[in-house]
Amino acid sequence: MMKKLILPILILFISASVFAQGHGDKFKELKIPFISERLNLSPDEAEKFWPIYNKHEEISSKLRNEIHGIQYKIKKNANDLSNEKAKELLDNLSTFERKQLDADDKLNQDLLKFLTPKKVLLLKGAEKEFKKRLFDSYLEKKMNSEKR
Repeated sequence: MMKKLILPILILFISASVFAQGHGDKFKELKIPFISERLNLSPDEAEKFWPIYNKHEEISSKLRNEIHGIQYKIKKNANDLSNEKAKELLDNLSTFERKQLDADDKLNQDLLKFLTPKKVLLLKGAEKEFKKRLFDSYLEKKMNSEKR
């Protein structure tokens, strides 16, 4: 069951990351009001929220790139890896995944200093919904361009 969920989730995050990297400013222009609306941030909350959130996104982006790089090496060389190299890649992957979890936990703790726990939970849902809409939009544009 878990394996069946991992691939679609991985594809979603990779696609959203690639799409966002190519459209960084537009991505932010859409994301800021989307999340602000979903969390119903007051002006004071927004002033505190966005610098913390943007820093987290910067760190997370770097970590995702590292994770994707390791996953690419694994996929590209899976059959030819020595046990030693496989162990090294596995350790590196675990390290960066742990760093991502730590960064997510730090974001939660920082946000809980001025947001309610409910708003922090709403952020998680808003992020997922935004990524889904972004991915759906990407697929729709791709399908429309293929029809031409």
